[in-house]
Amino acid sequence: MNSRILIIGACGQIGSELTYSLRNIFGNKNVIASDINHSNLSLVNSGLFEIVDAQDYSSIKTCVEKHNIDTIYLMAAMLSATGEKFPEKAWDLNMNSLFHVLNLAKTKCLKKVFWPSSIAVFGTTTPKEYTPQYTTMEPSTVYGITKQVGERWCEYYHNKYGVDVRSLRYPGIISWKTLPGGGTTDYAVEIYHKAITDKFYNCFLKEDTELPMMFMDDAVKATIDIMNAETSDVKIRSSYNLAAISFTPKDIAESIKKHIPEFKVGYHPDYRQDIANSWPKSINDSYARQDWKWKHAWSLENITIEMLFQLNKKYNSILKEPN
Repeated sequence: MNSRILIIGACGQIGSELTYSLRNIFGNKNVIASDINHSNLSLVNSGLFEIVDAQDYSSIKTCVEKHNIDTIYLMAAMLSATGEKFPEKAWDLNMNSLFHVLNLAKTKCLKKVFWPSSIAVFGTTTPKEYTPQYTTMEPSTVYGITKQVGERWCEYYHNKYGVDVRSLRYPGIISWKTLPGGGTTDYAVEIYHKAITDKFYNCFLKEDTELPMMFMDDAVKATIDIMNAETSDVKIRSSYNLAAISFTPKDIAESIKKHIPEFKVGYHPDYRQDIANSWPKSINDSYARQDWKWKHAWSLENITIEMLFQLNKKYNSILKEPN
């Protein structure tokens, strides 16, 4: 409980909710949120916040020294769909930020580092069903390439320099608190917003596109669990497979229709369909469940109930605000 934590990319979808959860555990004074700007004002105003450029080593180092940081969660990244539009920027951000943190950890000023990987490391040659921890990885996106390369560097820095780096291959993440940030699985968040506001959603994936997904609460719990695990229990230093549930756009639409019968979905696949086609349908995360006792909690039905309940409150509150 004496950790001093820096979250880089704290204003993002996962970073923001991770920040709140870590502050509940370690206290506001021990968890410093940082990002390249003040885009998430509610988070910025909730505790200690610093402007940190993830691509600038000196910016990170200055913040670490200022706040006596011993643990970093590096959540800054350009995701899959956005990365395809700006491939060089995606490479620079995703790789430079990782190198900066690993090189800083190599100096022994940090005790632990968390770096998120993704199911994007897999490709068309990877087994689609119950994808194993160790398998063929030939990613077809810049995002996936950066994550695959990043995994290798994490393992290298652990083996070569003793850096205590820990990582998870996140599936698609669903949250009502923050909007998604340019990923191929963003439909699974957008669809709930549109179900409430428009009663219609134009989906950019085919109705039968099955992908691994996870509710944000489970993703945050897994992140904290692996970081709290005993060092001897973290046996994989590239990145752990992580899974909860898998479903299709049609599955999620049907779950919404149980609560909003008039809801309709149109399917107009775009360039993100090819990305989704290269990813697994389901994930084997038995190593995570065995090594540090990972267990998910949220089903699709429970996710739908929570998402609709919370978003209804959110939109009703907006409508009641004075002009």
